Amino acid sequence: MEYLLGLDIGTSGTKTVLFDKEGAVVASATAEYPLYSPQNGWAEQEPEDWWNATVETVRTVLAKSGVNSADIKGIGLSGQMHGLVMLDESGNVLRRSIIWCDQRTAKECNEITTRVGAERLIEITANPSLTGFTSGKILWVRNHEPEVYQKCRHILLPKDYIRYKLTREFATEVSDASGMGLLDVPNRCWSDEVLQKLQIDKKLLAKVYESQEVTGTVHAQAAEQTGLVKGTIVVGGAGDNAAAAVGTGVVQDGRAFTTIGTSGVVYAHTSNISIDPKGRVHTFCCAVPGCWHIMGVTQAAGLSLKWFRDHFCQAEMDTAKGMGVDPYYLMDKEAERIPIGANRLLYLPYLMGERTPHLDPDCRGVFFGLSAMHTKYDMLRAVMEGVTYSLRDCVEILRELGINLSDMTACGGGGSSPLWRQMLADVFDCDVKTTVSREGAALGAAILAGVGCGIYTSVEQGCAAVVKKNAPQSAIAENTQRYNQFYEVYKNLYPTLMDNYKQLAALS
Repeated sequence: MEYLLGLDIGTSGTKTVLFDKEGAVVASATAEYPLYSPQNGWAEQEPEDWWNATVETVRTVLAKSGVNSADIKGIGLSGQMHGLVMLDESGNVLRRSIIWCDQRTAKECNEITTRVGAERLIEITANPSLTGFTSGKILWVRNHEPEVYQKCRHILLPKDYIRYKLTREFATEVSDASGMGLLDVPNRCWSDEVLQKLQIDKKLLAKVYESQEVTGTVHAQAAEQTGLVKGTIVVGGAGDNAAAAVGTGVVQDGRAFTTIGTSGVVYAHTSNISIDPKGRVHTFCCAVPGCWHIMGVTQAAGLSLKWFRDHFCQAEMDTAKGMGVDPYYLMDKEAERIPIGANRLLYLPYLMGERTPHLDPDCRGVFFGLSAMHTKYDMLRAVMEGVTYSLRDCVEILRELGINLSDMTACGGGGSSPLWRQMLADVFDCDVKTTVSREGAALGAAILAGVGCGIYTSVEQGCAAVVKKNAPQSAIAENTQRYNQFYEVYKNLYPTLMDNYKQLAALS
């Protein structure tokens, strides 16, 4: 029997899943780790935590499955994008990784835009300089921690640090590299022009591969630590969203997905590169060779619900623990009792600034319309609806660009909620499907590994063989009409508050 291993190095934890070649889950394991926020708007993690979680989950999966690790034919990697990992000449981590949701680099983004030119930057990298992107983080370390920068010899993304620990190879691939702000996205290679203007040595960057290409093999020390077999191939893999696209079969024109994980994404596949000159949505290389994807990003989607759970739903968490169920299940049931519009309460999900469509690191979360009549369950419903409105902002821009969104799939933790899926269908006014498998990015990484080791002939063929979908949830016309009324109020709130956000950010 042949097996494939998918590793997904996420923000809250690492998930390792073992699949057979039909895409069935044989065993899975997850290990969590902390996120550090030493200042308002900052977000960091320890790369060694990712590696320890990888070792733990791989060993657990092998033990649970009883599979001979020699039968694992390939390993695929997925992970949180944009994080900065800096290594010295011996491969040692120099500082905590500054991760995707960190917002400290506004000045560095302005510096990048000035050095390269706003229009030229979008022409080359297909995106403006954003605080989440890796390039601004590199300049921030150079500007604020010059002693660290001077010692740096290798710059990696989070999943590529795990690749290094597995294979001792410094490598990345086009989908994840697209989010660094240094890649020539139309030509799928590092941009010498951008690197020269930013005075970043190209030697610091890893070799760029396509997502299904073999980038190395498991070395002896990693094999001993994980229980894997030395010489097992490791393919390029993909950034979390590009991997989720493969795992949900979004590898052809007309197909799209919405994911509600820590962040939220609306993602559409395209075989023809399309760049928004206003930079409101992102164009990246996707995991299918010669193709791209366009996506809008909500910074704090599932993060908003987790924040609310952690601070206001201890009773539901205690009850869920006693019942042996997920607390989000109980929260869904409570939110379901609240009418559309949460009794005229709106929530802006800007806990970590925002990317689409506002590109504003200073905006913050807001409850609007709060009154003495409201309960925490009104607030809970408002959080779910506010995230959905933010995702609709993304949908509206994609439609404006002429992108076909005729086939929408929901995934991520939020996508497992029937209530949230119905919100998406009603607010987007379209059918929303789910995949039979809920593994998303891990499955996508495994499919890419299957292409790399020859089990599948192409990414598209691998998806056709593995990805199956459930019947869709359709929009309810009466709900859509009601949501539209509240969305009109929602979308006017940010422009009204924009100057106030700047004032607040300027206060010490």
